[in-house]
Amino acid sequence: MTDARKLIASGGAVLGIEFGSTRIKGILINDKNEPIAEGSYEWENKLVDGVWTYDLETVWEGLRATYTSLAADVLQKYGVVIKSLAGIGVSAMMHGYLAFDGEGSLLVPFRTWRNTMTEQAAEELTALFNYNIPQRWSIAHLYQAILNGEEHVKDVRFITTLAGYVHWMLTGQKVIGVGDASGMFPIDIKTRDYDAKMIELFDEKIADKGYPWKLAEILPKSLVAGEDAGFLTEEGAALLDETGNLAAGTPLCPPEGDAGTGMTATNSVGRRTGNVSAGTSVFGMVVLAKELSKVYPEIDLVTTPAGDLVGMAHCNTCTSDLNAWVGLFGQFCDLMGIKADRGELFTKLYTKAMEGEPDCGGLLGYNYLSGEAITHMEEGRPLFVRNADSRFTLANFMRMHLYSALSVLKIGCDILLKEEHAALDTMYGHGGFFKTAGVGQSILAAALDVPVTVMSTAGEGGAWGVALLAAYRVRGGGAALEDWLKSDVFGAEAGTTVQPDPAAVEGFNAYLARYEKGLPIERAAVDCYKG
Repeated sequence: MTDARKLIASGGAVLGIEFGSTRIKGILINDKNEPIAEGSYEWENKLVDGVWTYDLETVWEGLRATYTSLAADVLQKYGVVIKSLAGIGVSAMMHGYLAFDGEGSLLVPFRTWRNTMTEQAAEELTALFNYNIPQRWSIAHLYQAILNGEEHVKDVRFITTLAGYVHWMLTGQKVIGVGDASGMFPIDIKTRDYDAKMIELFDEKIADKGYPWKLAEILPKSLVAGEDAGFLTEEGAALLDETGNLAAGTPLCPPEGDAGTGMTATNSVGRRTGNVSAGTSVFGMVVLAKELSKVYPEIDLVTTPAGDLVGMAHCNTCTSDLNAWVGLFGQFCDLMGIKADRGELFTKLYTKAMEGEPDCGGLLGYNYLSGEAITHMEEGRPLFVRNADSRFTLANFMRMHLYSALSVLKIGCDILLKEEHAALDTMYGHGGFFKTAGVGQSILAAALDVPVTVMSTAGEGGAWGVALLAAYRVRGGGAALEDWLKSDVFGAEAGTTVQPDPAAVEGFNAYLARYEKGLPIERAAVDCYKG
């Protein structure tokens, strides 16, 4: 505690802040890269006029509240006021569309990754580039706006992601980490920058529109981990710390997306490693030793923060429907006068799921709070289905929800692991899905039929991941990111590994066969129930 107090007082601590789907989290780390304080703020996206969005005022309200919460944690634990920092990193949900005019004014409400309204654009650009362009990507949103004839497009002078936007406001720099950039526009792995040939193809495609900009002019500059991404300005310090205690001048690392920070937080930035981040959304990533043999619409090609190629299966929904059911059980406890802590509810219900039948006893669920591109659903309708003779028990019901949370991921990851035979030595799990020891880990091992490792730091998530990237920016000493993480952060920690249980693997495969056969039920719900 004394060491932490001295470090914070001397300005030697590093801050990482990540804007997640339901929570903004800040983590302060010491010179050993260990978390020593944290703060957070709960928030939620809203469906406004058919668009999933966050209000930018809430972005700043949440950032200030997170920092205030963290500063209070520091004061309570160490009796110190934060006045300076050694480094800062900002991360956020990847993809989406934030478009600004020449004066820096937002042109249309923030269109997040959750929107599935760019199908035509994604298909046309995939054909144009011979490279998969998912609906979530920034370039798909921009091109769809062009196809729709949206008036604002002629006024666009800058587009970026949420992390890129916050970083811009804090530093004045229109830059982005290459991992986050790879969710805006395809990256050339050789240059670790936007693919110049594809930019040229895009500009030619829209030349007849007569817009007063070229694509390269409106994209943020792509940077790899460790590069200079600017410093906290006086204005940025005031946005972050409303008390005025925090001084300007702190160096920032390139802003990154949640995929990159997840890779960093699980020590899976090297080739032949992979990780699954499972929370509100879920995505599985494998750092590839070679390029894929062909274009797969189900697989995103993104990069690590260092610019290495990654195959990613991304699913919009993971635990949201499961969380809603746990909330319902919580309401029942309240009705019965039972005091049930929400964390205890999750632990008990997750644990109960392990008693369920390997195939969930004939139960079937779709957790689609929003659309899923991998299964070709442009919207979502959460569903629970059973036959009259299904074994409707609490254990089977909870196991079904855990299976449902990973089913779309399984479909996508099978392309990488079974069709492309991607080399994989280690798969790491992190995020809220893995909080209950052994449960989510065992379910994922069954789904993918691979060993799954969860480290003790897995719950720290992306805020810790971007804090590490900020520490690497100021303390990396020229080492490769992969080497620095192994030597300075993770050391000898191996984590806890669960091997796939053959009966569970067989059960998950049986459930998935039922799941895929039942997809027309979900399609009918999307088409027929508009609520």
